[in-house]
Amino acid sequence: MEKVACEVTQEQTLTAASDKEAANSQEDSHVLEKNSPSEEAGEMDQFEDLFEQSLRTFQEGEILEGTIVRVDKESIMVDVGYKSEGLIPIREFLDEKGEITVSSGDTVEVLLERWDPDEGMLRLSHSKALRRQVWAEITKAFEAETPIKATVSSRVKGGLSVRIGDRKGGVTAFLPFSQIDLMPVRDPEALSNQTIECAILKCNIRRENVVVSRRFLLEKEMAGKRVNTLASLEEGQVREGEVKNITDYGIFVDLGGIDGLLHITDMSWGRVEHPSRLFNVGDTIKVKVLTFDRESEKVSLGMKQLTEDPWLRVEEKYPMGEKVTGKVVSLTDYGVFMELEEGVEGLIHVSEMSWTKRIRHPSQMVNVGDIVEAIVLKVDSKAQRISLGLKQIEPNPWDLVENRYPIGTVIEGTVKNITEFGLFIGIEEGIDGLVHISDLSWSKRIKHPNEIYKRGETIQAAVLNIDKEKERFSLGVKQLHPDPWESVPERYPVDSQVAGKVTNVTDFGVFVELEEGVEGLIHISELGPGKIKTPVGMFQVGDEISAKVIHVAPLERRIGLSVKRISEDDERSHFDKYSGIDKSAANTLGSLLQEELVQHSRAHAEEDDKDQKE
Repeated sequence: MEKVACEVTQEQTLTAASDKEAANSQEDSHVLEKNSPSEEAGEMDQFEDLFEQSLRTFQEGEILEGTIVRVDKESIMVDVGYKSEGLIPIREFLDEKGEITVSSGDTVEVLLERWDPDEGMLRLSHSKALRRQVWAEITKAFEAETPIKATVSSRVKGGLSVRIGDRKGGVTAFLPFSQIDLMPVRDPEALSNQTIECAILKCNIRRENVVVSRRFLLEKEMAGKRVNTLASLEEGQVREGEVKNITDYGIFVDLGGIDGLLHITDMSWGRVEHPSRLFNVGDTIKVKVLTFDRESEKVSLGMKQLTEDPWLRVEEKYPMGEKVTGKVVSLTDYGVFMELEEGVEGLIHVSEMSWTKRIRHPSQMVNVGDIVEAIVLKVDSKAQRISLGLKQIEPNPWDLVENRYPIGTVIEGTVKNITEFGLFIGIEEGIDGLVHISDLSWSKRIKHPNEIYKRGETIQAAVLNIDKEKERFSLGVKQLHPDPWESVPERYPVDSQVAGKVTNVTDFGVFVELEEGVEGLIHISELGPGKIKTPVGMFQVGDEISAKVIHVAPLERRIGLSVKRISEDDERSHFDKYSGIDKSAANTLGSLLQEELVQHSRAHAEEDDKDQKE
C-alpha cells in the first residue's frame, strides 16, 4: 500500500527529527542558561504551538489549506499540518492544455474526503474543494437574488449548458432558450464560450440541479431604464438606440427600456430593398421620434428625417431639358427607374427610350446597375415625380427624314416584313416604310403581297408621303412606272371598236380586259338587242369579244363598252347606204329623234354600270 508506506516513512522522518530536536535542545540547554529571560519566553511559545498541532483533530468534508511539498508525474503531495501528507491526483491541477498549474511551495485549498487517525491516512481533493466553494456562491446568489457569472459550454435539448466556476471545480447549469434574451435568439450557438451574467432560478444541491436565466436580469435592467425613458421621451427628439430586431417591414430600436419602430419607408429618402442591407442587430443608431402614444407606449421613429428632403430643391437642381446622369435601380414593364441622387428617382417610360425601335421591355435597352444619361422632360416636386427621356439624347431621325427623302424620291431597301395589307421595307436603322397592297401594281389584282415578293428581297420604291407626327413612311412600287390609265382616252376614244378577253361574268354585265391593267365593262343592257336577264351562261372567262367604247373615265378607271352598239352602227350604215342618204346633209327630224334615243340609252347604261359597281 503506497499511501501507508508513504505515511510510515513520514513517521520515521518525524521521529528522527524529534530525536535530533531533543539532542539539540540538550546541547542548547547550556546556552539557554546564558540567554536572557525574553528569549526563553519565545522558545516556550514555539513549543506550545508544536504541541497544539500534535493534538489537532480533523473532520471529513472539511476544507483545509495545504502546502504543496512535491509534484510527481501521477500525483501531488500536499501538507495540511497532519503527521502525514495527502496525495491528490495530478489531473486536478491540469489546465485545458494539459499543463500543471502549481509547483512546490504553493498554497492550495483541499477537501478532506477521508481521515483515519489510527492509520494516519488522509484522502484529499482539490477540485471538490473548489466545487464546494462554487456551490456556496450559487446558494448565496440564489438567496440574495444577485447575478452570477457563467460560461456557455454547449447546446443541449431545450437550451444551453453553462458552467459556473472554473473548469476544475465548476458546476454545470441549464439555461433554457426562452431565458437567453428578451427576444428569441436565432443562433444560440453564437454564445458558445462566452461569459454571461445570469440569475439563479432554481437550485438543488442534492440533485446538483441548477437553472439560470439571463432574461431575468435583462428585464430587471430594462424596467429601470423604461421608467426613465417614458418620463423624458417627447416627439421630435433625436435619440440613440440599439437595433433589437430586423423584419421585412422595418427594425425595432431599443430607446432604453422601450422599443420604437423604424419603418422601412422612414429609413432613407432613397430606395431600401431590405432593412438588413443597412442595419445589423446590436448596431447603435440615431433616430428621430416621429410619434409617441403614451397610453399604448407605441413609438414611431424616423432616420431620413434627420436630413433635408431632397425633393424640396429638385426643380432647381433638375430643370426641364437638363441632361442628367443616374443609375438604373429598377426595371418594370412600363419603364426604367433611374436614381439621380439618394432619395430622388426619375422614370424613363418605355415610349421615351428609342425614336425608332419598338421596345417591348426596357431590358432590351438597359440593365439594373447601368449608368445612363437622360433628358429631364417634366418635374412634379409635389407628387415627387420626374419624367426622363432616353431617346432625347440623340436627334429625332424623323426630323431629318423629310429632308433626306423628299416625295418622289426612289429608294432601295430590303423587305423586312410581309402582311396582308402590304410590305414593310427597311429604309435606315429604325425607320421602315410601308408599301400598301394597292400601291404594288397599276394593273394586277394582287390578293396577297407574298404572291410577288419574298422577305429579305431587295426592291425599289418611290416615296409617296411622310407623316412625322405619326411616324409613318408611305412608299409605292407602281409609282415607279407611268399610270396606264392616263393615256386611256387617247388610246381608247369613244366610238372606237376594241377587242379583249372576258375576265369576269356577273349578273349586271361582262368585264373585258383590253390590255394588262385596263378593263372595260359591257353592261347587260349593252350586250345585244332585246332584254337579257343575265349574261351568265352566255359568255365564259377567256372568250374573245369585240365591243365599242361608249364611255371613258380615267380618274375613276372606268371604260364603258357596248356590243349592241356595233350591230346598231352596222345597221345604220347599211340603211344609209341603201337609202343613199348623205351623212354630211342636214339631219332630218327623224334622224335627230333617233340620235336622241341613242344618247339616252348610253346615259342609262352608264348609270346602271356605276350603280352595279358601287
